[in-house]
Amino acid sequence: MNDIIVPDKDPMGRAIFDFYSTGKAAKLRVLSSMFYEDEIPVATLFRSYGDMPLPEQQALSLAKGRVLDIGAGAGCHSIELMRRGHDVVAIDISELSVNVMRERGVDARPINLFDDTFDEKFDTLLMAMNGVGIVGRVERMEQFFRCVKRLLTPGGQLLLDSSDIRYIFENEDGSMDIDLAAGYYGEVDFSMRYKNIKGDKFDWLYIDFDTLCFYANENGFECEKCVDGEHYDYLARLTRTADKKIPV
Repeated sequence: MNDIIVPDKDPMGRAIFDFYSTGKAAKLRVLSSMFYEDEIPVATLFRSYGDMPLPEQQALSLAKGRVLDIGAGAGCHSIELMRRGHDVVAIDISELSVNVMRERGVDARPINLFDDTFDEKFDTLLMAMNGVGIVGRVERMEQFFRCVKRLLTPGGQLLLDSSDIRYIFENEDGSMDIDLAAGYYGEVDFSMRYKNIKGDKFDWLYIDFDTLCFYANENGFECEKCVDGEHYDYLARLTRTADKKIPV
């Protein structure tokens, strides 16, 4: 899910556009080979600060300087950061979502994080709502950290939240039904449907904190947990090891 998505292949973008335009949206369905069908309440993509979970609120409080909001969706985090006086750029691979954010006053651009031609500098990279999921698979973490290095200013920070989904595989006796031969358990496939629009299948990554720290350290970053959420989720702050002595 890393190419720019055109409207006729963009269930979430269309749902965001409908809700922004009319104040209501149909069911945004989420399908996976690993889980039962689920639904994203579209109104939550427009939530205000008071309705955000603790990891997101903490991330917004920790943001500093010029901020890049990655996978910004409807722009709720960008709008709150702008309200706080930050210079914010929002990127998303959905053309429809970008258009909605622009209508809401956000400097939004249809940009793929993994596009090497995008090389502006930011003091904070924000990946909220499990934004690190766009990495897709742990084997892409090295590529991901190259992108982070390209975009961060000296002394800059990456703020991201994710979830440890091992609880899904836990038995009543505490043992785990995780097939280690099948790869990392946090790698999930999804697709979405909205009205008559069916999106392509994409890989999504839920990464536990210890695994995140491992890949961060391997790629020259320090990783600290800022807060735990209410359901196996957490907020992490990552900084370049080489920037350790630079005031932040």
